Amino acid sequence: MSGRQKLVLALLLGSQFMIAVDFSILNVALPVVGEGLGFSLAGLQWIATSFALAAAGFTLLFGRVADLVGRKNLFVGGMAVLGLSSVLGGLATSPEVLLTARVLQGLATAAVTPAGLALLTTAFREGPLRERALGLNGALMSAGFTAGAILGGLLTDLLSWRWAFFINVPVAALVVILAPTVITDSRPEERPRLDVPGAVAVTGGLLLLVLGLTRAGETGWTRPATLAALTAGAVLLVAFVRIEQRAAAPLVPVRVLKRRSVVWGNTAGLIAFATETSLVFLLTLYLQEVLGYSALATGLAFGVLGAGTVLGGVLGGRAVGRFGNRRAIVLGGTVQAAATLSLVALGTSGAWVWLLLTATFVGGVGNMLMIVGFMVTATSGLPDEEQGRATGLATMTQQVGIALGIPVMSAVVTARTGAANGPDAVLSGVSTAILVNSALVLAGAVLAGYFLAGGARTPKDG
Repeated sequence: MSGRQKLVLALLLGSQFMIAVDFSILNVALPVVGEGLGFSLAGLQWIATSFALAAAGFTLLFGRVADLVGRKNLFVGGMAVLGLSSVLGGLATSPEVLLTARVLQGLATAAVTPAGLALLTTAFREGPLRERALGLNGALMSAGFTAGAILGGLLTDLLSWRWAFFINVPVAALVVILAPTVITDSRPEERPRLDVPGAVAVTGGLLLLVLGLTRAGETGWTRPATLAALTAGAVLLVAFVRIEQRAAAPLVPVRVLKRRSVVWGNTAGLIAFATETSLVFLLTLYLQEVLGYSALATGLAFGVLGAGTVLGGVLGGRAVGRFGNRRAIVLGGTVQAAATLSLVALGTSGAWVWLLLTATFVGGVGNMLMIVGFMVTATSGLPDEEQGRATGLATMTQQVGIALGIPVMSAVVTARTGAANGPDAVLSGVSTAILVNSALVLAGAVLAGYFLAGGARTPKDG
């Protein structure tokens, strides 16, 4: 890499790391935030859900908007909104203000992530440098989720939960100041039109789908409101595909949606993000409800997972270069599934924490191999003018996976435990969900590997 490429990479990766930290930093502090601002127990989860809904629902739309207004412009504007909304959240004195700040942070994330990823893929040509850059990006994203949990515990215990918001402000300000002169803009030569019907359909469909799955995790799958949201979301997503087939300037051309590399690469990514983020949720329940760990101790325990993901990200680009993206997905998914399956053996004794630390480290390495393979697969073989769409899809996959994993696994735990309480009941529910989690990872990796074998491959795939 040239010196300028290294600077561009540092700036883009730093912003993506901050986005990842932002998603998880409040998770371990939710009870303290709720007590400070008067949230009800049932309302606490909306601090995370409001962010996830906005981030998942608007990512694909903003991926296309980036092609219209310029990726650098959207990236810088999104970082500015993220900084200002963080100030608003840190100064919040009521639930309404805090939730408004979280929605704005989610919208900023939906703008910054695809724009930043598109700038990254266009700054590095397809090949070893891009694979290395995407590997580092994936490593820092996953490490950011873990670092967010640790930082959230530290800041809450030592200072105040408000610093979980304020810590974003100087980083956002630095990016906004440096990005205009450091990053070279990229956009299609011809100014495209925005597919408004397609944008409305996919945004509404994703919002309703995430909302329905979140409500399923809270109240069960058979409630009328849950079923209505899931059904309406599915109808809108089907309508989106039909709209794209007829649109003169589609949000995502059908030729892109039909590419095996796009379909199965994103399928692998969806499962990788959904399973790893929800595993952190399950192990948080185990550490706090079964072993009695504090929020800070729980966050520190996940530092080992963060180390695994960083190592996996560093190795991911090399693995893709040596074995091919398809084999990297299968290898990573198999390692993650085996490590996750071992956690079914967890018991009520504190001695089991060593199994947890070892398995999460190994699983983190495997998860990151799978994610790097997904990123390379989903963005390969496409010209620069299609990178906004491809990275928008990849980022949407990432955000939807993060948003869906926790409510789905929460529903599994609830179905297993029912009305029972106590460490034994929680352990039973967590163990069942871990088993489901492991099976999903393995199935996703094997299916993606099988179908990618007949589709677009890198030269190393043979």
